[in-house]
Amino acid sequence: MKTLAIGLMSGTSLDGLDICLAEFEKKDKWHFQILEAETLPYPADWEKKLRNSIHLPAADLLELHSDYGFYLGQKAKTFIEKHQLENIDLIASHGHTVFHQPQRKFTLQIGDGRAVKMETSVPVVYDFRSQDVLMQGNGAPLVPIGDELLFSQYDACLNLGGFSNISLKSEEKRIAFDISPVNIVLNHLAQQLNENFDENGDLAKKGEIVEALLAQLNSLDFYQLPHPKSLGIEWCNQHIFPKLNGISPLDALATFTEHIAQQISAVINKYNIQDILVSGGGAYNTFLIEKIKAKTEAEIIIPEKEIIEYKEALIFAFMGVLKMNNEINVLSSATGSIADHCSGIIV
Repeated sequence: MKTLAIGLMSGTSLDGLDICLAEFEKKDKWHFQILEAETLPYPADWEKKLRNSIHLPAADLLELHSDYGFYLGQKAKTFIEKHQLENIDLIASHGHTVFHQPQRKFTLQIGDGRAVKMETSVPVVYDFRSQDVLMQGNGAPLVPIGDELLFSQYDACLNLGGFSNISLKSEEKRIAFDISPVNIVLNHLAQQLNENFDENGDLAKKGEIVEALLAQLNSLDFYQLPHPKSLGIEWCNQHIFPKLNGISPLDALATFTEHIAQQISAVINKYNIQDILVSGGGAYNTFLIEKIKAKTEAEIIIPEKEIIEYKEALIFAFMGVLKMNNEINVLSSATGSIADHCSGIIV
């Protein structure tokens, strides 16, 4: 039986709202086809609201949670009308991450799924992460269930978004973890040079690597921790951004790009990965990709545009399908929770 699902994904780097319509069907295994997908850049006021959400008083954050839910619903409704879509079975909404502190047993993705349902009249699955955190997990990464069931032909899958995360098979288990910050730092530095992001890594190419800074970055405790582990903006605010003060943006870009490449290639080499599928906006950073290729012998596979840009939205749509079927959609081997489980709230 075929299921039509829409996935909504807003990444930490705030480059826009990803909307992906896909068809899923289970035969001998799960199959998918992306039918329509687009990224809607945030208007300046929404980008600012979401960027500043971490600093809001509780009452204002609750208001934003509702407002953003209606915003997501309106965008989904417009997407459905634009493409004249019918018989949509569900919308799976990741929401936008404001806080992520699993060690304190909470994670918060705003965008009330009930508001999405009110706008679209389509069943909605949302809040995929909280249950895992309550089950002593990291609440991240969640995408490995999709890597396991939809992309198992690759040794590993690497996402280069706000943060880099990897998912791979190790000793017959799917493990996954965050590796390092990526666009959350690179975009921040590019914006100091009046660019939204470092296109192709061209800015980083112009800078000089600051060896003392590189050594400081590489010695951060997080990189020595065993998996499962995950990162959030709070960690960057505490451990990364203060170290970049006083460094020119070009040199900081050059140094941080080298840092990302070193951390990612170290993981690829540690697990002897033969081929790795790369997705997320960082896949377009040719300078970064070249650096990773130079440090590892693995085949780095850059797929077609729709997989690069919409793999996460696709997999959240898939997680919604699994939730509706009451099937496992979060792997404890990836998040560190006490058991595999079926997560998300259905409206």
